[in-house]
Amino acid sequence: MPLSRRQLYRRRRTTVIGLLAVILAIAVYLSMTLLAPLSATDAVVAKRAVLPGAAAQLAFPSYGGSAVGAVGYDGVLAQAGSTSPLPMASITKLVTMMVVLQAKPLADGQEGPSVTMTSADVSLYNRYLAQNGSISPVRSGLVFTQHELMELSLVRSADNYAASLAVWAYGSMDAYLAAAKSWVAAHQMPSMAITDPTGIDLSDAASAADLLTLGKLALADPVIAGIVSMKSVTIHDVGTLKNTNSLLGSLGIVGIKTGTLTGAGSNLLFASEHKVDGEKVTIVGVVLGGSTHAIIDADIKVLMTGVLAGFHEVTLVSKGDTFASYTSRWGQKTTAIAEKSASVVTWSDTAVTSTATVTPVTTGAKGQDVGTATFTVAGRTIRVPLGLATALTDPGPGWRLSHPGLLIGAP
Repeated sequence: MPLSRRQLYRRRRTTVIGLLAVILAIAVYLSMTLLAPLSATDAVVAKRAVLPGAAAQLAFPSYGGSAVGAVGYDGVLAQAGSTSPLPMASITKLVTMMVVLQAKPLADGQEGPSVTMTSADVSLYNRYLAQNGSISPVRSGLVFTQHELMELSLVRSADNYAASLAVWAYGSMDAYLAAAKSWVAAHQMPSMAITDPTGIDLSDAASAADLLTLGKLALADPVIAGIVSMKSVTIHDVGTLKNTNSLLGSLGIVGIKTGTLTGAGSNLLFASEHKVDGEKVTIVGVVLGGSTHAIIDADIKVLMTGVLAGFHEVTLVSKGDTFASYTSRWGQKTTAIAEKSASVVTWSDTAVTSTATVTPVTTGAKGQDVGTATFTVAGRTIRVPLGLATALTDPGPGWRLSHPGLLIGAP
């Protein structure tokens, strides 16, 4: 029985609608596969290790207590002998000068206020003379600048002028000593005891480790660093005075302070500047309790040979080194590589740790930043950017159409 016109119309409409539905479904499928975002590719981070340098071989003196450190390096690098407090002798004057500067600040190059000597300063001279201290002549009415008094205290190591400065800055010896004890505590030198501004008392003592801290603090002050590096100084009414540190100018030594005390021996807190593979290294060392300065000077020369050999450059990474790899779901491979080389000067066999943080990547151009390699050594952190070694590109329509399940949001 032939179909009616109405039935033919309905059948044609159904066919058209079905075809349109198929076309629409195909269009949706194509658009969602060809235009859908890709799943990101995670990185596989490679394990890397940085070999440390060779262990330092140091010849420390057999007496007293000794230690070495360096500016920018935490704590003590190496030490030997006593770790208990030992008499500082005139190294104590470094504390005095820094505490004086706390009350009477000086900028580098300034002479500071004028200070007139009085009968009280003559009395201090007589006091330290009676104690067989290191002194320089004084009389009432002499006028010195603050900087000149600091030169007399540190270059000549004059006990009487160091004491005069302390009383001038704080009004009394007791007030100075209270300020000195607070200053020592604030700068975390727990072994250090201050009972006199000159170090003439055996109870003015500190461990070798705390004296390294003191040395670094002194070097950080341009006024003090400038004075302790002077081989000699000429001051009116006193004359030309030679620095008591006879090692100045040799072994790269630029300071810092000698100390000599009956019953305690000879001391030297020193700083030595050197270039290690183009990087400046300032070594700070101390030797306490030698029988004479000639002996400790000779021992420091031997010690410094090993200390200098103990600093060396360690290569952390070379440009192009691989830190991670990517393999996309469509089989394309690339790596995350160092964008630059990096090295660091280290001490002895100090350990170096390394980590890499790398982000997932969908597609990316060659050199695109994808993370950071981080190296840590002796409290210092060095970061190197990581980039793609080669481009990670879109897989193309063929793969997209045949792998819809691996596309974000695709049917």
